[in-house]
Amino acid sequence: MSDNTATKPAGKSPSHVAWHVRESSNGKSFWTRVGAAWTNKDGGFTVQLDCVPLDGRLVCQPADKGEKKSD
Repeated sequence: MSDNTATKPAGKSPSHVAWHVRESSNGKSFWTRVGAAWTNKDGGFTVQLDCVPLDGRLVCQPADKGEKKSD
């Protein structure tokens, strides 16, 4: 079996940041950084999560959008 996707190159910055987003009862969103993603040669992504959220949703945003999130 051949692997046609690229893995994370050493020292290369991620193209995207992975966020865990939870909604509160008052409609406010809380964003917590949970990992990063790198674009593969075939257009897919390699995602590395530091934790796995059990609720809410995962959102990947371009890494150059900044670190602070609020809604």
